This record gives sequence, C-alpha cells and structure tokens, in this order.
Amino acid sequence: MANLLRRKTVTCTVGNVRVGSDAPIVVQSMTNTDTADIASTVQQVAALAKAGSELVRVTVNTEEAAAAVAPIADQLEKQGITVPIVGDFHYNGHLLLKKFPECARALAKYRINPGNVSIGRKNDDNFATMIEVAVENQKPVRIGVNWGSLDQALLTRMMDENSRLAEPQDAREVTMEAMVVSALNSAKLAEKYGLRPDQIILSAKVSGVQDLVDVYRSLAARCNYPLHLGLTEAGMGAKGIVASSAALGVLLQEGIGDTIRVSLTPAPGGDRTEEVRVAQQILQSMGIRSFTPQVTACPGCGRTTSTFFQEMAEQIQTYLREQMPEWKGRYVGVEEMKVAVMGCVVNGPGESKHASLGISLPGTFEEPKAPVYIDGRLFTTLKGDHIVAEFIKLVDEYVESHYAAREEVAAR
Repeated sequence: MANLLRRKTVTCTVGNVRVGSDAPIVVQSMTNTDTADIASTVQQVAALAKAGSELVRVTVNTEEAAAAVAPIADQLEKQGITVPIVGDFHYNGHLLLKKFPECARALAKYRINPGNVSIGRKNDDNFATMIEVAVENQKPVRIGVNWGSLDQALLTRMMDENSRLAEPQDAREVTMEAMVVSALNSAKLAEKYGLRPDQIILSAKVSGVQDLVDVYRSLAARCNYPLHLGLTEAGMGAKGIVASSAALGVLLQEGIGDTIRVSLTPAPGGDRTEEVRVAQQILQSMGIRSFTPQVTACPGCGRTTSTFFQEMAEQIQTYLREQMPEWKGRYVGVEEMKVAVMGCVVNGPGESKHASLGISLPGTFEEPKAPVYIDGRLFTTLKGDHIVAEFIKLVDEYVESHYAAREEVAAR
C-alpha cells in the first residue's frame, strides 16, 4: 500500500469505528429508504454493511422515523450486523432527539447541518439542545455544512462586509469562506456546550470538483478535526463516479480526508451498494486501502475480436467479489491479491507476470493456448473448453497456499 502522508487530526470514535489521525480512511454510505419502514431500512443497511460500508447514515426527519431507529438497531444486532448507524437531522432534530431518547441512545453519531438549525438567527437554542443530547449520551457529532443550505445570515453578513472592501473578492470565494467559517464557528460552539474536540467531525460539501478541493484545503489548514469528504450531489453513473474520483483523489493525495462517501444517484431500482464499491475502488486504486482482490484486464483491440477474455474477466471479478466475505474471515492479506486476465500476446504475458496470478488468452489468429503465470513465473498452460473453471481452481489453491489462516495468526 502507498505510504501517503496523512494530515494529523484528533481521533473520533463512532461506535466501533475509529475516524481520523492514523486510523484507516473510513467508507460510509446512506440509505434511501423511508426510515419509518423498519424492514426495508434494515435490509438496506445490511446490504450496505455487507458491501463494506463501515458507517451507514439514515434519515431521521419525522417522529415515525425517530421511533423506528431503536428497533432497526435491535434487528441489525440480532443479525450480527454491528455497523454504526448515524442519524441525519435537519430542522427538527432538537425536537426528535429530546422526544425519542431511545433514538438518541441507539444512534452512534448525529449529523447536524448548521444551516438548518437555529445558528445565525435569533439564538442557537436548537443547536445547543442537540449538542447537549450528544453530550448526555456521549455521542460524536458531524457538523456538516452544505452550500445548498448554507447559513444565510452568515453568508449575507460576509457578502456585505466583502462589498465594502477596496478590492472585493468574487461571490464564489466569499461563499467558500463562509462554508469554512460556518463549520469552524459551529465546532467552537459545540465545544462551548460540552462536546470534546475528539467528538467532532466536520464536512463542507459542494457539488463541484474544484470547489470541493478549494474548500477542504482551506478547512484542513485551519483545524485538526477529522474531515468527512464527498461531493454533495455527485450525479448518476459515469458522471458521478468520475467527479467523485477526481475530487477525492486530489484531496486524499494531499493527506486530507478521514472518511469518505460517494453520493451516487442510483438508476430507478438501482443498487445502492454501488456507491460503496466506488468509494472502496478509489481508495484501493490509490494504494491507500485494500478491500478485494483486483482484476487487471486489457480493453481489447483488433487482436482480440473474441469476447471470451472479456467474459472471463467479468466472471473472475464476480467470483472474487462473491468469495471475499468468506476469504476475509479465513485468510489474512487476501485482499492484496492481484489477478490479470489479458486478451493477447502483446502485453498478456508481461502483465500476467506482474500479478499474483495471470492468464494470457489467445488473441485472433494466435495459437489456442493460455499460459498461466503465478508470482511472475510460468506455471502451466490451459487449453480447451474449461479454461475458466481451471483458472478459478488455481485461484482457490493460490489463496489457500499463500495467505495465512486467521486461526494460525491468532495462535502465534
């Protein structure tokens, strides 16, 4: 794994997960079910946790949703699912947390948006109430500023002050600064009401790549709280994946960010867990964390008119993903394994030698055989109609022989 220099922060503990400082960068996600629908929410939280989400946020916007939180946590616990649940509050969080103390206790963290509580208006009573509940239950809080719901009183004041300057900044710069100021002022206020610095996580979400980079650089330079990264509305499909990867990649490379979410808009009936896999892939592609064995495959060209290597690459990737929950429980380090499925002789053998296991399939007009390399050396050559099954068997044998069983490690 890459040894990227991480920004030094305090460490915040959310349930059973450490966030910040030298802790691994945490992947999180959010349900899109009606939280009051207990069965559906439990099912989606379980799916997100199984996919690898280490924190899962749920919307708590109504009394019915607040009343459902504790039963959701209970049902997940009965299934052996221990992922911390984060409550997402806007406008009425102070009322819900006070009226439903079992909800306040069941949640592992509260998310508060300063623009949607009373900060900046006549008083900060609502914000104070939420912080006091957090202190009473010893729960951390993410103070999550969002440019779509930025504290308008603060922004108006800063815009007015800027307009009186001899050389005013443009509106974008003032808005970015207002987001940072909102987050920092809210954190100071939370400490005033009794929250410890190691119980605070900050975020300042926008939907533009360059805006996100700029606001987090500024925020990171001015505090040592852990930071949650993510575009607030990344978008659908390739647009959302590319935008999130571009923005998060820059910040993570600079050591900024302690927990991330890729906020993808799913297609109708789409799989919510996709955002978890994308977040994991960003971290794994950058060499920051490993989650599942990686498959390297060539894009194909005129030498690879057969689709067989594409189908095989997809089958192998699916097999590795499906096996990973079992392997992770049995073997140490298996997530570091690299597999290459290549389509012709040009780069096939060379790329295969760089992988833990690699296979170079015959391209168009090439001899119908597939050399297999293990740890850089030619191991065997496969032929015939059962290449996929035979290669998968070699993968299984490699895992069993190359990665220590957890029982053995624990006994040392």
